[in-house]
Amino acid sequence: MDIVVTTTLKKPVKEYLHEVDFMRLFFIFGVILNHTINTILSAMNGTDSASTTLQNIRLMFHYSRNGFLFMSGLVLTLNYFNRHDWKTFYRKRFSGSLWPYLTWNLIFLLLFSVIDQVQISSTDFFVQYLNVIIHGSRFYMYYMLLVMQLYLIFPGIVWIFKKWPNHHLRITAISLLIQVGLDALIKYKLQYIDLSSLPYWFRAFSINIFSYQFYFIFGAYVSLHYKDVYAFISKYIKIIAPTAIVLAFGTILYLREFNMNVLGLNYDLATSPHQPYMQIFDVLMIITIFWVGKQYAAWRNNGIPLPIEWFVKNGAKVSFGIYLNQSIGLLILRILLSHLQLSNWGYFMLIPIEYGLVILISFGLAWFCYKVAPFGFLIGRPQWHFHSLKLVWPLKKIE
Repeated sequence: MDIVVTTTLKKPVKEYLHEVDFMRLFFIFGVILNHTINTILSAMNGTDSASTTLQNIRLMFHYSRNGFLFMSGLVLTLNYFNRHDWKTFYRKRFSGSLWPYLTWNLIFLLLFSVIDQVQISSTDFFVQYLNVIIHGSRFYMYYMLLVMQLYLIFPGIVWIFKKWPNHHLRITAISLLIQVGLDALIKYKLQYIDLSSLPYWFRAFSINIFSYQFYFIFGAYVSLHYKDVYAFISKYIKIIAPTAIVLAFGTILYLREFNMNVLGLNYDLATSPHQPYMQIFDVLMIITIFWVGKQYAAWRNNGIPLPIEWFVKNGAKVSFGIYLNQSIGLLILRILLSHLQLSNWGYFMLIPIEYGLVILISFGLAWFCYKVAPFGFLIGRPQWHFHSLKLVWPLKKIE
């Protein structure tokens, strides 16, 4: 008798990239810092040195928004580049983003209406809710509209990189040139034109996926050429990091002297993310944080305090939820600041505590949803999957 020995080929185990955990958490905390600063500025009165100082340094942290978008492109490419089941991709990604988006907008609209004592009919509330979810115009939900657009075009990004496998760097370079050119067009031309007759998506650059297209392309490129990119960054980090720091402090002069004094822009337009200077600054900061993330991974592999490891790993798991629920922490901060009635410098000096409070609340809520069913769906990590539930019918009729 012949004995046939069969072997099962196992898929190679992917290396776990701990630096990705670090970057996801770092960038989401940066985004929340920006939004915390907005809340503190709203609580300040007048234009004294405290509020002016806080306004001046605000652009220094704006890179975190594009960093978060970069991470979206990187993580999607790591997980789905070699898969071709787009039906499953769309079902999984949209079920993990659309329902949280709709639910959190409803929760926030109800909560803020009660807190702000807004009298509104059910019809007007529905109209307002519909307006909010279509435009992503409140509760810092713009990212959700962007990421859902990314899901729609991601197969196209994969196709581009697979169509020209030997030209990935060229694709990324062209994308960067388009990004800088588009931002120059927005800054120096489009913002002076009346675009009110256009559909909202074409005139609201903050929720238009093509206004940020480079960061998704860049994330995909880094994912596909991970080791080569890191080798390049390591070689030139002593140039890249100092340049990024100089550009960070340069945002102060750029904001006040160039944007507001020379161009005569108001503060909102002067702090827009759609500016050529900001794109160069953001790219260099993202590269620098990528390098820092690799140092974190090396530190972790050589021994790291367990609380830090736990916080980074689990914070990354619920980073999406931290973003989604941040408006609750920001609302609590707004209420507390309104009761404190401090001087502007008092608010300024308490920034570490104010920021820490928002982080603590946001992380705590996200972790609660992650651990307690059925609230996981609120952060894109449902504990119950309805497509897997089975109806069990009795085998015998009850006599």
